[in-house]
Amino acid sequence: MERVFNFAPGPATIAQSVLEKAQKELVCYGDKGMSVMEMSHRSGMYLDIFNETVALLKELMQIPDQYKILFLQGGATLQFSAVPLNLMTGSKKADYVDSGNFAHLAAEEAKKYGTVNVVASSREDNYTYVPDLANAQWSKDADYAYITTNNTIYGTRFNSLPDTGAVPLVADMSSNILSEPYDVSKFGMIFAGAQKNIGPAGVCVVIVREDLLGRENPLCPKLMSWALEAKNDSMLNTPNTYGIYMAKLGFEWLKELGGVNAIYEINKRKAALLYDYLDESKLFKAPAQKAYRSLMNVTFVTGDADKDAAFVKYAAANGLVNLKGHRNVGGMRASIYNAMPEAGVQKLVAVMKAFEKENA
Repeated sequence: MERVFNFAPGPATIAQSVLEKAQKELVCYGDKGMSVMEMSHRSGMYLDIFNETVALLKELMQIPDQYKILFLQGGATLQFSAVPLNLMTGSKKADYVDSGNFAHLAAEEAKKYGTVNVVASSREDNYTYVPDLANAQWSKDADYAYITTNNTIYGTRFNSLPDTGAVPLVADMSSNILSEPYDVSKFGMIFAGAQKNIGPAGVCVVIVREDLLGRENPLCPKLMSWALEAKNDSMLNTPNTYGIYMAKLGFEWLKELGGVNAIYEINKRKAALLYDYLDESKLFKAPAQKAYRSLMNVTFVTGDADKDAAFVKYAAANGLVNLKGHRNVGGMRASIYNAMPEAGVQKLVAVMKAFEKENA
């Protein structure tokens, strides 16, 4: 069977060349005589893989020396708790921007550990935009300020970063890390689940400024302590060794492609192709406001639930899978992460046009 175009929001599509390299090295990695899956995480052969992975991410994102790069478990959701446990220990206050489902869940989790100030929210408007922060009342004594740079479910993104002054900016970049350039020095901490733009599920990348380490709540579990993980090079316990290796292959693929700047240009082209059609279509509409449209997750609807379901089925029959929208919003969603080739988006538009011709 031929490979389909997989528009899943995560676990998501992985570049075919990455999968093929992993397949080639599965049984025997290089001249090591064993699979990466079998290597001790403390062996020299595996530490070489781990260190190469860290170095590649540092190069791709141009991460300054004063930041620690961690590869942890528990997914991005565990960091909803880890962030306040590591940082909400001074004034015990934090500012959150409620711009989507995951931002909302993170804020709700943080309320267990201190006072959360929601500086702006688009929840009442079904998260069709990122709230305007021009008049946001940031807390000068907050331990941190928190944003979600891209909203996977609703298809919106931050077009510019808020200025939080001396308050460290924390960002969940799970669904757009490595898809566009960011100045890491503007953040105190960044985290991202791997299963969208990095590799298979099971790894969470944490990038944290060194001066923010060691502030954790005394009750912080040791496996959630960034300081302890940094001290132990992400190996306080056995890490997801194979997931980290797969991340390395993904980073190598992106570097060979030209890095983040190169993929950003490709991503803009892919998104423009799909949004341009949606803006012209008489059948499909994009709910997200134009100024905040995501480059990674494109949501669209027909306005008729039965037609939405019919299109998802029609697309699957044409080799385009996982286009059903999130249960919170319905409709359709095309997740066009880094590894989705332009040909996939071109075929999606062609199939949408054919369906529209038959159903408009």
